Amino acid sequence: MSFIPNTNADRAAMLAAVGAASAADLFHDVPAEHRFPPLDLPPAASELEILQELDARARQNADCGAAPCFLGAGSYRHFVPSVVDYVISRSEFATAYTPYQPEISQGTLQAIFEYQSMIARLTGMEVSNASHYDGATATAEAVIMALNVVGGRRRVVLSAGLHPHYRQVVRTYTQGMRLEIVGDDDDKGPSALAGLCDASTACVVVQNPDFFGRIVGPEELAALARSVHACGALLVTAVNPVSLGVLLPPGEAGADVAVGEGQSLGNTMSFGGPYLGFFAFRREHVRKSSGRIAGETVDGAGRRGFVFTLSTREQHIRREKATSNICTNQSLNALAAAAYLAALGPRGLSQVAELCWHKAHYAASRVAAVPGFRVDGAQFFHEFAVTCPLAPAQINRRLFETHGIIGGYDIGQEYPAARFPDRKNQLLLCCTEMNTKDEIDRLARALAEVSHA
Repeated sequence: MSFIPNTNADRAAMLAAVGAASAADLFHDVPAEHRFPPLDLPPAASELEILQELDARARQNADCGAAPCFLGAGSYRHFVPSVVDYVISRSEFATAYTPYQPEISQGTLQAIFEYQSMIARLTGMEVSNASHYDGATATAEAVIMALNVVGGRRRVVLSAGLHPHYRQVVRTYTQGMRLEIVGDDDDKGPSALAGLCDASTACVVVQNPDFFGRIVGPEELAALARSVHACGALLVTAVNPVSLGVLLPPGEAGADVAVGEGQSLGNTMSFGGPYLGFFAFRREHVRKSSGRIAGETVDGAGRRGFVFTLSTREQHIRREKATSNICTNQSLNALAAAAYLAALGPRGLSQVAELCWHKAHYAASRVAAVPGFRVDGAQFFHEFAVTCPLAPAQINRRLFETHGIIGGYDIGQEYPAARFPDRKNQLLLCCTEMNTKDEIDRLARALAEVSHA
């Protein structure tokens, strides 16, 4: 990043302004023995040598585009039409950050407005904001929004099927708020969560499809919504947006807030980011929502225009009235999502979802036919849990080293067998429209081989 270094005169002026004689005085609160700890660094290297080392390390990464990949667990490999990259690479979008000045940001503001409209329609909600950092932070913001809506309640119910990282981020976001967070220590399914809801509950958070790919039926989700509302709480549903090409939108099932990870909408896996979290909700809660909302208006001459509205960040209003915590519009990622949805259209998204559904179920049937492997559940989307005859880490290593296949996610990393005995030696396998029949058949043959090696 370019910068202008301070001159000696600049430093002297700044030190004089704060009453310090030298820069060392600025660190007098740090004990002397900890100011300059020894650093175990390798010898200095040239730029050429550093670039060669970085390139060698980068080559060690498994490329999901070059090898059959069955890894999901929140980040998914989908086909991205070329038009998406073309749109987001245009200089007026690639260099834009936050369009605070509508006079010169109409293109970005309209793109955000269109993104919001698509997300609202996709989730069956009335309002969408301009996105959060990722699905995890969107979920945490939904919990805080629920606390603001109901007021005075301090109980939050999380499903054990909610993505483990989402649950961790909720706890990190709300630490110090004296909340009682329950429900995710036992995987009994969404219907059991109604029994944990009482007069002190602010919200219940479920995921559909959940972390294991299991689908919550519309009747079960609607029944949970009625129970949650009877307690005066809100129902927050985290969803895979691609699944909404075939599944009932959460808004139509009675959910109050719909959140999730938007990476699968036109954004590549990118080794974990940057991503975007979508956040949609009912109109009655708009004053309690976080983040930015782009609205449509008219200018002084009556011409159609777009502006940020209901900005609830501390930069815009008094800090004690702000409802945003860590939030950004992630406009470039949201633009990719809008371009992707516009390119596919409702029919195209449904086709992608159907391909994911059928390929995952075909893969499950092939894996279940391999001796020693058992598929967990019958109704799932995108991914499914498999109980293996060996430790998943061992299977994954053999798949990659012997067959060049990137395997699934080791569920035991987040659901230890000591607490979740039914999850012992389970692997989460994922299929998208990118997985061919030959790849799936190759996986089944490889599993049969590596499990008996």
